Amino acid sequence: MLPAQRIAALADAGAIAADIPLEPGQIQPASLDLRLGTRAFRVRASFLPGAAPVEARLADLAMHEIDLTGGAVLEKGCVYVVPLAERLALPPDVAAVANAKSSTGRLDLFTRLITDRGFEFDRVEPGYNGPLYAEISPRSFSVLARPGQRLNQIRFRQGAPAILDDTALARLNEAARLVDGPAHIAGGLAFSVDLEPPGAVAGYRAKPHTGLVDLDRVGHYDPAEFWEPVAAERGRIILDPGAFYILVSREAVHVPPGYAAEMAPYVAMVGEFRVHYAGFFDPGFGHEAAGGAGARGVLEVRCHEAPFALDHGQIVGRLVYERMLEAPEILYGRDMGSTYQGQGLKLSKHFRAP
Repeated sequence: MLPAQRIAALADAGAIAADIPLEPGQIQPASLDLRLGTRAFRVRASFLPGAAPVEARLADLAMHEIDLTGGAVLEKGCVYVVPLAERLALPPDVAAVANAKSSTGRLDLFTRLITDRGFEFDRVEPGYNGPLYAEISPRSFSVLARPGQRLNQIRFRQGAPAILDDTALARLNEAARLVDGPAHIAGGLAFSVDLEPPGAVAGYRAKPHTGLVDLDRVGHYDPAEFWEPVAAERGRIILDPGAFYILVSREAVHVPPGYAAEMAPYVAMVGEFRVHYAGFFDPGFGHEAAGGAGARGVLEVRCHEAPFALDHGQIVGRLVYERMLEAPEILYGRDMGSTYQGQGLKLSKHFRAP
């Protein structure tokens, strides 16, 4: 995975381009924030372009075009496609993968990257040359969107992913202490849910009928207008099908500077629910030199077909660690004024502290 300085070099070489120059802070330790363009298309359904350009599919599926210039509402339950400000002309040995940013996931704002002739969401083939699009589907709250807002991020890889196997991950844990308790390593570093935190609140559930969230407003909204606190009974909560929850991991984790990590489902057999819609941990997350001493993972949880009993300490996911090509020159946390370094149970940055 390419670090910040290599991403900057890609931009200098023209492999990353935009009509508006890249902004300060847009390049993260191991990723590039992507910006919304000036237009959005309300579409009848989500789609992958397959063998066609995205514009050709929009001609068939778009219901109407929306000008984002003065701000526009993206309504809950609808699907939109937004051309992004950035485009790529990647070298033949460089591919990319995208994910929603943390604040996007915590708003239940489902966001995926689309490319021309793409057969997968959030994947960019080596040597791709063309525009980028975001598919956006607000699930819990309608949002006010404007050009330049950053809802997803893209990471670049040269060659095959350098994923750590369990043996290498165990060695890294011995050397750098990746978790504040016992390390359960099986297909990644396992993490569990904390339903016995200090105080009575174990998490938050999104209210079904709320006002609008302006994505540019930070620390503005009263959580009580959008969220209801969830209390565990004897270390257990019952997840309601279709409801969206913010919970927190029991473990505080650490990502050393030469590595990045991605949150992945543990195994499908643990239950019919999805954990974490963003899921990327930058180099330096929870790292002491970057202003952290371990940081908990916030869990974005949605239950599917049936109610599900979730117990304190239940394993719900795993962190898969990957080597960086080299350590980034900036780290998540103190170098960047990062919002979620050292976090516990925390809503997105748009809400005031409960």
